[in-house]
Amino acid sequence: MVRVTYIGHSCVLIQSNGTQVVIDPYIEKNIKAILPPKGINPKLILVTHGHHDHLGDTVTLAKKCKAKVMATSELADFLASKGLDVLRSNFGGKIPFDFGWVKVWPAMHTSSSEGVDFGLAASFVVSIGGKSIYHAGDTCLTSDMALIGEDKPIDLACLPIGGVYTMGIDDAVKAVGLIKPRVVLPIHYNTFDAIRVDPEEFSQKIEKLDIRTKPVVLNPGEQLELT
Repeated sequence: MVRVTYIGHSCVLIQSNGTQVVIDPYIEKNIKAILPPKGINPKLILVTHGHHDHLGDTVTLAKKCKAKVMATSELADFLASKGLDVLRSNFGGKIPFDFGWVKVWPAMHTSSSEGVDFGLAASFVVSIGGKSIYHAGDTCLTSDMALIGEDKPIDLACLPIGGVYTMGIDDAVKAVGLIKPRVVLPIHYNTFDAIRVDPEEFSQKIEKLDIRTKPVVLNPGEQLELT
């Protein structure tokens, strides 16, 4: 069984058999973020790109938990300069772990921090506990999304819906049609006024598609189980 907790914005916690993986830990400065009662203790942190609302608390959390941090090579080099234990990766890479594997896909979005440009952002497919989870990070709609589930069907897709900086609801619905996940979780919305949307509109549009994808809207701190 795999448990996924929506901490808020684009941050999700994935847990299986005692292993915790955190993606885009924007927590401390996100007043809407809610951690699990017992907190988090990840062994791996995945960072899709360098923008503050995704890089977030990566440095402090990684040092506190002695976690390895995985990102694209340029961003990983930047994080290594901060004293972190990093795993450099790039698009197409499929990195094995004792819990399964992580595959890196491109996301159509910029990436920078402290005036340093890291090139394109990334997205990740995490295979853990026999389940496959796609976290899109920040991206627009791309036709390449149709390829993401070819290695292994996607059990859960975490897709941005807020618009302005990423795809909005209508393009995210099209993305679901390409990826065809078993479950879809909307992320990256309502944290700031600029990305304020109604996630129920997204759910209703998914339910009208001729596919078997279940939309699940979670409030920060809530979780779902993949069985």
